[in-house]
Order: sequence, then C-alpha cells, then structure tokens
Amino acid sequence: MELLSAIAQRSSTRSYTGEELTAEELDTLLTAGLQAPTATNRQELHFTVLAGDDPVLFAIQEAMGARMRPEKNFWYDAPTVIVISGERDFRWTAVDAGIAVENIALAAEGLGLGNVILGCLKAAMDADTGGSFAKTLGFPEGYTFQIAIAVGRKAAGKEPHTYDREKQVTIAGLEGLRAFQCQ
Repeated sequence: MELLSAIAQRSSTRSYTGEELTAEELDTLLTAGLQAPTATNRQELHFTVLAGDDPVLFAIQEAMGARMRPEKNFWYDAPTVIVISGERDFRWTAVDAGIAVENIALAAEGLGLGNVILGCLKAAMDADTGGSFAKTLGFPEGYTFQIAIAVGRKAAGKEPHTYDREKQVTIAGLEGLRAFQCQ
C-alpha cells in the first residue's frame, strides 16, 4: 500500500479476530518503530511486545478501575500489544514515542492490519509507584510508559475520521503560500 493511502485509510480498530500476527508482520512493525527518528538520534525508546492474553494487561486494566467500560478491555482483544517506554528525563521522549507509534500504525495499515493507539493506560502506569508494571514489562532502568498500540486482524471496519481543513489549518508566512487554497 502506498504511504499516502495508508495515512488516508487508517482508522482506530476496536474489534479483532483472534488470529495471531506472523513473525514477519511483527518484525515489520517493530522495525517501523525502531526506524522512527528520535531527537539528536538518542534512540531512547524501548518496545515491549505482549500477547493480548498476557496477565499484565488485565492487571493494568484492573488498576485503571472505573475509567474503563466493563464490557471491553482497553486493547479491544487485539492479539498483540506493543508498549513503548522511554527515558524519563529526556525532554523529547514523548514526541519521539508519538512518532514511533505512528510509524507502527501506518506500517500496520500498510500490511492490512488493524490497530488502535492507546494512551489510556498512562494513569495506571504513572500511579504504579512500586514500579511492578514497569518491571514486568521489562522497561530499562529510568524508563517510563509513553504510549502503546494494539494490533491485529480487523474483525470490523471503521471509516477514517473526518476533519475540517478550514478550521484546523492556517497558512501563514511566505507570500507564495497565501495563494494556496485549502481543498
């Protein structure tokens, strides 16, 4: 799939089949995340791969408490969840993790896989003052949760989100850009 098509077609998948990813698919997704640029080429991100039935996911969900809808888990029964952690004290870690997770999401779309980016477990991860989740997830010392993504084969489709270009875009600056007409 061409990149611009993957960007246009990607949407958050909230229903998956039980079929596991192949080793090649998982390798492609991890490579896409690892190839994401990082500020000053710090490469301060770490990727933890979990099966969708890993007990730590259920423990994190329990720690999330009432914020979760009881009928669904936060990873929507996807067969694979990738948790991205990063250096706690590097000022660009969150930005770099966002770039990496988007690379993974677009690679997944390009492979015909569904995915949903997950930030909702941040409060539970931050509240884990004993660090048991971080230890179980294999975060390196000094690393904290940044973002996660669930990936699998789509059981149901969803249209990509809409946007309002007129409201969301301002063209400022160079005279040549003023002639640009939003489409």
